[in-house]
Amino acid sequence: MAMSEERYWDDARVGDECISPAYEVTEARVMAYADLTGDHTPVHTDEAYARTTPFGTRVAHGLFGLSIADGLKTVSEYRFLPGMSLGWTWDFLGPIKLGDTLHVRFRVGSMRESKSKPGWGIVVLPSELINQRGEVVQKGEHRLMIPRRPA
Repeated sequence: MAMSEERYWDDARVGDECISPAYEVTEARVMAYADLTGDHTPVHTDEAYARTTPFGTRVAHGLFGLSIADGLKTVSEYRFLPGMSLGWTWDFLGPIKLGDTLHVRFRVGSMRESKSKPGWGIVVLPSELINQRGEVVQKGEHRLMIPRRPA
């Protein structure tokens, strides 16, 4: 996939929107996440156990979804120069099941110049993590500090 040029804060416009490439939730990826984080809760790693839960099958970790949403933004057509994450507000709305195919839809919701760091600007990116059935499984906002275009 050809990557687009990274944007400075000054290149963004409120309302700009992007949909990321797709990402398949596989057993290998969920197990790798479990190993990486040390979270081997059986609803994520043991199908026999997971069948006894309200989900009826294994589901990915909630933070796995947030991590994927963040990663998908970095391979999307609409990308910023490296900056600083100022935080997330994020809601888990539905399960992410093994075999789901996810994408993230995000937009520039607001932007302002940084008051404390000259040469930088802040963007707020409302985002939705969506499965192959069009269901929003997670959503929230990401606040980023992005470099301004040099004078």
